[in-house]
Amino acid sequence: RIRFSGKVSIFLKEKMRGGSLWQLGQSITRRLAQSDKKVVSRRYFASEADLKKTALYDFHVAHGGKMVPFAGWSMPIQYKDSIMDSTVNCRQNGSLFDVAHMCGLSLKGKDCVSFLETLVVADVAGLAPGTGSLTVFTNEKGGAIDDSVITKVTDEHIYLVVNAGCRDKDLAHIEEHMKAFKSKGGDVSWHIHDERSLLALQGPLAAPVLQHLTKEDLSKLYFGQFQILDINGSTCFLTRTGYTGEDGFEISVPSEHAVDLAKAILEKSEGKVRLTGLGARDSLRLEAGLCLYGNDMEQHISPVEAGLTWAIGKRRRAEGGFLGADVILQQLKDGPTIRRVGFFSSGPPARSHSEVHDESGNKIGEITSGGFSPNLKKNIAMGYVKSGQHKNGTKMKILVRGKPYEGNITKMPFVATKYYKPT
Repeated sequence: RIRFSGKVSIFLKEKMRGGSLWQLGQSITRRLAQSDKKVVSRRYFASEADLKKTALYDFHVAHGGKMVPFAGWSMPIQYKDSIMDSTVNCRQNGSLFDVAHMCGLSLKGKDCVSFLETLVVADVAGLAPGTGSLTVFTNEKGGAIDDSVITKVTDEHIYLVVNAGCRDKDLAHIEEHMKAFKSKGGDVSWHIHDERSLLALQGPLAAPVLQHLTKEDLSKLYFGQFQILDINGSTCFLTRTGYTGEDGFEISVPSEHAVDLAKAILEKSEGKVRLTGLGARDSLRLEAGLCLYGNDMEQHISPVEAGLTWAIGKRRRAEGGFLGADVILQQLKDGPTIRRVGFFSSGPPARSHSEVHDESGNKIGEITSGGFSPNLKKNIAMGYVKSGQHKNGTKMKILVRGKPYEGNITKMPFVATKYYKPT
């Protein structure tokens, strides 16, 4: 945990708890513009020595990255262009994100699949080797401990990535259950890939640019698929996935080669793919209707309530066998009492914790993420409302700073996804 003092502590805690990285970036940028930069820098980053740094830290600084504390790491919120411009550029051309603060790990052993299925809702056994899926780690009450992308490399090797802010609790959770599993004779071990860095290349130019750096035919790798291959001279884990709704890849590269790979990607794109920070990443994932853990998913929210029923494998719905299965399977049968939905709204953009009222003024829900969409040029948000109030087109009022503004429920994603799938 990072400690700040006084007004800076309150400011940063509120922004990070609210979850709008775009808003945080804009606020920091305005304050930097209005104040002596050296003084502000000292105040904001008084605990910089306590922050972890990715292999690309110096690279970010050299390229004008505005570094902020995030999940115990010093990460770029934006670069020289605005968050609005970099969000649009990702969808028009491409973005390169440093996501090495996230935690990649491998589970190995002949029982690694059956072990993981005790902790997540996915049908891991049903995955073909080289394919993966979004899943949810659940607790005994059916709530979400974290969401994760898991890949079955082989029947005896699972590769997964968990969120930076959940790393400590996730690893402790996995380790606790692994010890119990192994004490009963289960064959499973793990390796945490701290020797690797993770880059995310997203946007329409992602595939053509990356193709310059590998001999493998990327047109044969579809959304959700995984391959170990040579990229720019180093052995990488490549997953065709991302967090923007665009086509793209997450690339796990040995950390000593991370900067060279980033340079090569930017060079091959001839300036069209830009380094992009956490601010635009937040705007992009919101436009794509994707959850941010800690905002749109919490330990008291189930995958069913979060609209992730599709991530619960058909066999798992029949058999259960994961933590909180009794609660989740009952929700699948009876329907949840609350549901995650999307919103369009008028007035100022709705932010996390803004109340949602029906047209009679009764509170029916709460916003969990919201902001102005740089690509749609309108306010978008997601949040939870009572079941029965969740139908597309339902009108309501959203309170922003205590004042009600017109809004309506809409389907997500807000911006159409462009995942690369077989035609």
